[in-house]
Amino acid sequence: MTPLARQRKKVSRGFTLIEVLVALGIVAISLIAGFQASAALTRSTQRQTDVLLAHLCAENELVKARLSKQFPGVGDSSVSCDQAGRSFTVTVTVRPTLNPSFRRMDAQVLDDATPILRLSTVIGRF
Repeated sequence: MTPLARQRKKVSRGFTLIEVLVALGIVAISLIAGFQASAALTRSTQRQTDVLLAHLCAENELVKARLSKQFPGVGDSSVSCDQAGRSFTVTVTVRPTLNPSFRRMDAQVLDDATPILRLSTVIGRF
């Protein structure tokens, strides 16, 4: 084999610039998709944590009213709730119903000004 033929054979074995750029583009797209998926998973996990802690706060206020010996008065009130090192605001709204022996209670949990969760129940006089 002549030296020129050997040289051509070596050159034809490598990748072209276009092939390398296409491969880099594919890797970049897959990395971006992976980062977006992990960011979505992180946001979902944080949302689940917020909802769980907010549910504990709202349920505590509704159970406190159920266990109280007094029939709740109509109106709004707001209390703070600390769960897992975080501070939430629970707004409790008591409204009358068509039956005067029952009241509707709504407990809405806020993180700063962002509503996270709302639980409702009906409390009877007896």
